[in-house]
Amino acid sequence: MKVKEIGFGLVRVLFLTSFLLVQPAIPAEFPSKPVTLISAYAPGGTADIVMRTLAETTSKCLGQPVVVENKGGGGGTLGPTTMAATARADGYTVSQMPVTMFRNPHLMKATWDIVKDFTYIIHLTGYTFGVVVKVNAPWKTWNEFISYAKANPGKVSYNSPGTYSTLHIVMELIAKDREIKWIHLPTKGGGEEIAEVLGGHVTASGHSTGAFAAQVDSGDLRLLVTWGGKRTKRFPEVPTLKELGYGIVSTSSFGITGPRDMDPKIVKILHDSFKKGMEDPAFLKVLDRLDMPSLYMNSQDYARYSKQLFEEEKINLERIGFMKK
Repeated sequence: MKVKEIGFGLVRVLFLTSFLLVQPAIPAEFPSKPVTLISAYAPGGTADIVMRTLAETTSKCLGQPVVVENKGGGGGTLGPTTMAATARADGYTVSQMPVTMFRNPHLMKATWDIVKDFTYIIHLTGYTFGVVVKVNAPWKTWNEFISYAKANPGKVSYNSPGTYSTLHIVMELIAKDREIKWIHLPTKGGGEEIAEVLGGHVTASGHSTGAFAAQVDSGDLRLLVTWGGKRTKRFPEVPTLKELGYGIVSTSSFGITGPRDMDPKIVKILHDSFKKGMEDPAFLKVLDRLDMPSLYMNSQDYARYSKQLFEEEKINLERIGFMKK
């Protein structure tokens, strides 16, 4: 009897041991260490300020530090593509997702699939864009400026932060819509766009309020139009392209994504923490200072919007003849 009991006990121990060995390791509760948030641009810029502020406010909700890592390059594509190619889908590395990720595959051969290679976590905000001219320019309104440009082909020039930037594309969409021939003078960015307008080297500039707001406030520049869904709080007297009948709303908005195939439970934890971070007064204060609207979308809505945005970029580029051949 004792021999049988010992034998049965030994078999039971061996069975339990083998059962435990073949079970998958139970992951530690997420997050158990800091989360890396890739900022897709160089330190100090508008987007970087937003990402760093959000990292601070989200850290309080997540229970672990959110550490910002700048990975600029490729017009904002280097950071998210590096994450998609190298990061584990464990939630500890996520990235800002700029609009260039949806545009560039239509302009050149891309190494990423915007739908399959990313997990969409949360949509955040966008920029307030507009067009400025010198304050002593003869045009008091956007419609006056457009009428002059149409009547004087090749005499109006504008600059933007670069070829194929959102500013460049929207200005060419406007030209297409109103049958205008104006000259694009791209720059390398870095703030020289506004200096060129003030110096009389270019007629107008399409840019964000971060570049021109101070000069508009000081009376050196005149803001003719903005490109958001509604008028800005800072410049409520300035109309939008949408209300002037152009059917254009452009904010170059961005959000946060992770690598493909992330655990939905981890996505929810990150989403909920970033959402609380977005609601923090410190974050809202920064958005207000930078004239950036809160454009929150949850994970599901953001994933759907990503497909829509990808198609919209294609349609716009086809319309102005910028599609890759």
